[in-house]
Amino acid sequence: MLSFLKTRSTGESGGWLTRLKQGLAKTRQQLGAQLSGLFGPGRKLDAEFYDELETVLLVSDVGVAATAYLLEILRARATRERFTEAAQLKAALREALLELLRPIAVPLDVAAHRPFVIMLAGVNGSGKTTSIGKLANYYQLQHKRVLLAAGDTFRAAAREQLMVWGERNNVTVIAQQSGDAAAVIYDAIGAATARGIDIVLADTAGRLPTQLHLMEEIKKVKRVIDKALPGAPHEILLVLDANTGQNALNQVKAFDDALGVTGLVLTKLDGTAKGGVIAAIARQKPIPLRFIGVGESLDDLRPFDAEEFIDALLD
Repeated sequence: MLSFLKTRSTGESGGWLTRLKQGLAKTRQQLGAQLSGLFGPGRKLDAEFYDELETVLLVSDVGVAATAYLLEILRARATRERFTEAAQLKAALREALLELLRPIAVPLDVAAHRPFVIMLAGVNGSGKTTSIGKLANYYQLQHKRVLLAAGDTFRAAAREQLMVWGERNNVTVIAQQSGDAAAVIYDAIGAATARGIDIVLADTAGRLPTQLHLMEEIKKVKRVIDKALPGAPHEILLVLDANTGQNALNQVKAFDDALGVTGLVLTKLDGTAKGGVIAAIARQKPIPLRFIGVGESLDDLRPFDAEEFIDALLD
């Protein structure tokens, strides 16, 4: 563990940016190759250029709304600066993307409450339980005392999976052999309060937005958490799988309607050519993107940094 901490402190920024670039390799290959051709020397700014740029952005899952927004900014900049060649707009695209993403690059502040209760939600297979394990590691490295609540009582293996993460991180997991999710999390909050825990990470069962009975169940979980600790949960994190592309935006809308989502976690950016979905979310549902994940290692879930992301995507 000491060597691991030393690695993070000495080569932190460069090492993470390298992994982020590797994680976004598919998106970079797709987006970068096409953009380099579009912004190549001698390419004129004409209707064909903007049509091709629109296609590149849409294929990269930037989304219709965000694509229209970016094109509007670029056209206005080209007119204002009297640009005639595409290469002159390349820096403007970078600036426009940063302007779009910066408002959602808001770190999660857990200092306001103790215990600070984080409730996690998401569809089946989004990487929710794994993200909890990585978040536990992240906060422990900040010297926070963490407790896990095994609130996914629908999936048989979920409790065991969370117990494994608890062992790996050397943190307590509150679980029951059977019973409903709300009762498990209620007990976990009581234990956290009694033990002076800093952060409670509460797992919930994966569900589709169309499963109305399960969406009602998760609303109940939220209400019970508030009864256990008035004002909690202090953060409702929705975990999204980047591989789902534009469907991730639909999930944000549905879960936000049901729960009032306060933050997002975007996982599996290492396995997708659709990293542009972050821009779509920023334009249509600008909920803070707290963390992104680009690999399978314990420390491959980090706070979202807009500039680092753009560097990894475009450079």
